[in-house]
Amino acid sequence: MLRLALFLGTNLAILVVLSLTFRLFGIDGLLAANGVDLDLQALLIFSAVVGFAGALISLFLSKSMAKARMGVRVIERPRTATERWLVDTVHAQADAAGIGRPEVGIFDHSSPNAFATGWNRNDALIAVSTGLLNSMDRGEVEAVLGHEISHAANGDMVTLALIQGVVNTFVVFLSRLIGFLVDRLILRIERGHGPGFWIVSLIAEVILGFLAMAIVMWFSRWREFRADEGGARLAGRQNMIAALDRLRRVQNAQPLPDEMRALAFDAGAVQAIFASHPPLEKRIAALRSGQSQNRTQSRRGLWHAIHG
Repeated sequence: MLRLALFLGTNLAILVVLSLTFRLFGIDGLLAANGVDLDLQALLIFSAVVGFAGALISLFLSKSMAKARMGVRVIERPRTATERWLVDTVHAQADAAGIGRPEVGIFDHSSPNAFATGWNRNDALIAVSTGLLNSMDRGEVEAVLGHEISHAANGDMVTLALIQGVVNTFVVFLSRLIGFLVDRLILRIERGHGPGFWIVSLIAEVILGFLAMAIVMWFSRWREFRADEGGARLAGRQNMIAALDRLRRVQNAQPLPDEMRALAFDAGAVQAIFASHPPLEKRIAALRSGQSQNRTQSRRGLWHAIHG
C-alpha cells in the first residue's frame, strides 16, 4: 500500500500542478484559440501529454520519494547479522528472479510492512519496516521479500504507470469535453471558454478521477496474487502462507492504518472495488489452492512413472 499511496499521491500532485501551470500561462486559451475546443484529436493529444506526464514523472521519482517520505535507511554496509542476512536474501532472490540486485533498506515503523519501488526492474528498492523484522521469523520475512522481489521482476511499477497514464488521459479528455458541452449547449457560450467550462471541467475531473481509480485498484489487486505466487516460488509456499496468516492475525488484533498496509487491505462490500489489495483470506486460499494443484499433478506424474 505504501508504494501505491506514494505513487498515486505524487501523480495527483503533478497532474494538478500541470493543469494549473497550463492555465496560468494561458496554454488552455492558446489551444482553444487554435481550435482545440472543437478538435477532438488535438484535445486527446493534449490530454495524453498532461496525463502521461504525471504518471511517468511519478514513476521516475518513486524511489527517491519513498526514501524521503518513509525515512528509509539504505543498507550500504551491513551493521548487524540481521542486516547482512537481509541484503544477502534480497540479492539471492533477485538473482533467482533474473533482475538486477536492488537497493535494500529499513525504515522505522512498528507495523509489519514492506514495499518495492523504482522505475526499472533492474534498479529497484526493497525496504522493510523494523516492525516486520521484529514480528516475523526469517522464513516469513523471506516470503515477504520474495513477494516484493516479484513485484519488481514483474515490472508492476512500470505497468501501473502506463495504466495510470491512460486513465489520466481520459480523465483530462472527458472532463474538458464535458465542460465544453456544458459551455456550448447549456450556457450558450459561442466562442472561447466561459466560467462554466472551468468549473464543470474541474468537478468532472475530480469525479472521473475517483472512478478511474477503480481501474488502477483492480490492477493492484490482480498483481498481488501474482506477487504471492512469486514469493511462494522464491521462498516456499508454506512460508508465503505463514507470512500472510501472520499479517491476518496482526490485522485482526489491531487493524493497520490504510496508508500502512503493505501486504494487506481489509475492504467491505462497498469499499472492495477501491481496495488496493485483496482480502488476506482470499490470498491464502489462492496459495493453498495452488498447493493442492501441485500435489495432484505430482501424484499423477508418479502414477504415470510407475504404471507407464
